[in-house]
Amino acid sequence: MNNLTCVDAQADMRKAYLCGAPGVLVSGGVWLLAAAVALFASGRLAVWTLLIGGMFIFPLSLVLTRLLGHSGRHAPDNALGRLAGEGTFALVACIAVAFGLSLVRVEWFFAAMLLFIGGRYLTFQTLYGLRLYWLLGAVLCAAGLGVGLGRPPAAVGACAGAVIELLFAWQLFAAARKAVPANADTVRGLSK
Repeated sequence: MNNLTCVDAQADMRKAYLCGAPGVLVSGGVWLLAAAVALFASGRLAVWTLLIGGMFIFPLSLVLTRLLGHSGRHAPDNALGRLAGEGTFALVACIAVAFGLSLVRVEWFFAAMLLFIGGRYLTFQTLYGLRLYWLLGAVLCAAGLGVGLGRPPAAVGACAGAVIELLFAWQLFAAARKAVPANADTVRGLSK
């Protein structure tokens, strides 16, 4: 099979995954659930909420992507698919560090997760070709630094993640409307 150019690979990812907007929306929902648990139950339970809920982000985002009329599958020769997978494994390693921090101070878990997830979103600019991901990553990292240095309650850190991701999901859906035609069967000559 021929390898796709970077521009074609990004277009394929945007089309298949609706610019990643469903994933950011689902992730924001998981952060919101963790914030509610932190507020009404405990920070420790909120840590577990984010960890367990995080395992469902990708499958739920695929369901949402398909409900919105997109395949949720990139072309088999799209090398950017490997980058997405590698980023996920790197994030899992970071989650172990965040969990370790939670054993010292539960609030540090949310600060670390904001930083790690923000860092991961920086690579999504390469995956999707959307500079909006650089801004999302930078805002999450800034929030992580603020939460880490300010040491607010766990609910504040989780709420920051929720608000930021939900606002950016809205922006990404708007970007997807412009970048991905609703009924497009081809992207730069690629058929699905």
